[in-house]
Amino acid sequence: MFGYVTINRSSLTQEQYKRFRMHYCGLCRRLGERYGLAARAVLSYDMTFLALLHSSLYEPEESEARLPCPARFGRRMDTLLSPAYDYAADMNIAFAYFKALDDAGDDRSLRAGLSAKGLEKSYRRVKSTYPDKCRKIEACIQNLSGMEKRGETLCDLPANQMGDLFAEVYAKEDDFWAAPLKTLGGAVGRFIYLCDAFEDLEEDIRKKRYNPLISYRGRPDLRDFIGRSLTMLISEGADAFEMLPLERDADILRNILYSGIWSRYAMLTQDKTKKRKHPLPGGE
Repeated sequence: MFGYVTINRSSLTQEQYKRFRMHYCGLCRRLGERYGLAARAVLSYDMTFLALLHSSLYEPEESEARLPCPARFGRRMDTLLSPAYDYAADMNIAFAYFKALDDAGDDRSLRAGLSAKGLEKSYRRVKSTYPDKCRKIEACIQNLSGMEKRGETLCDLPANQMGDLFAEVYAKEDDFWAAPLKTLGGAVGRFIYLCDAFEDLEEDIRKKRYNPLISYRGRPDLRDFIGRSLTMLISEGADAFEMLPLERDADILRNILYSGIWSRYAMLTQDKTKKRKHPLPGGE
């Protein structure tokens, strides 16, 4: 479920894109510092958005540096250094750990199983720092697993669990801004779950894996239904987002929330139109 919350590159100025890359590099570096070089491999755009959001909202001091990048053979990259990355790095580890567990369970992937095993110790560190938050995350994961095992057909129910998970992660502190952050996170989490289910639908049918949208495949307006649902979710999230007093990098955050988050869905619907001449079994 990674990779949805990203930028629309074509709508950013060069300076805005540079700032985004500096945040991305800063979070990557912090992951390596906190959890070892291998942890950089699980860096996600989704958590870069979270780092940007908290950096803009709480405005911690930040500095710039040109630092060597291991992934680019030591080439020096413009990088931001900020305390906002610590929490985002921790949540990145938690998300990567549970994603690896999920992939290992779905596909019996040896690679995913090894990845989960490699992240287990790091996740225990995260849990020791945020025990209450991780317990709530684990409860959402457990509820999702239960729905999958019983074959839940109402897509709102598992989507709401993913929304609850993201809501918990987006609100780092129990402060004045926790409520809009949770609303924003909840909307983004449900958006990602629904979009991911739509993206995987055909493959899940072929591989006989759980997907709550399988029960919806007979709808002739399925694509329009998904599009309307995603629009409503982002509208809900946007209302909460606009309540936050964001100034620094607010233009980049709006690019992600109003445009970038749709990029993968747009490519997905184009691919489905181009590649499939016949509807899914039962119609779409």
